[in-house]
Amino acid sequence: MNCRVVVEAAVPVYDVETPDEAVRIAISKTGEMLNPDLNYVEINMGERTSPSGEELPPAFIAADEALVALELEMTVFNVEREEHAKRIARKEIGQRLENIPLEVIEVEVLEDEDEEDDAEGTAESDESTPEADDEERPTEETTDDDEEVLPEFEDLIE
Repeated sequence: MNCRVVVEAAVPVYDVETPDEAVRIAISKTGEMLNPDLNYVEINMGERTSPSGEELPPAFIAADEALVALELEMTVFNVEREEHAKRIARKEIGQRLENIPLEVIEVEVLEDEDEEDDAEGTAESDESTPEADDEERPTEETTDDDEEVLPEFEDLIE
């Protein structure tokens, strides 16, 4: 099962005057911390509301310092349940965003697994060449077990 996980982050920003400036700086700062390792994480402005339901800007500014709400969105592949996807997203993002509080706000199960598997299977078969197949076979034959080795893990075995 694949899941899309949205994590809310509270990013501190210093020496700012307006909420727009704080949001731009927070997005830039977060992007620098996540890239290049997590360049697949989407960074968006967060949504804040008051207790009465009034919509607030994503940045709270006091004394030229701001706390900006950002939403970080990533897709987690091959998980068993939603809780597993939450833990993976928090760990991956949290390792790069030190001292920034995170909270999972949404997990959406992606339904198109069968269509993606079919598309990947045809793409792999088109790219394979007889020479590449010859290189992969000895690796499979050298393993004493009768277990099949997935192509993406063959490099790790060698």
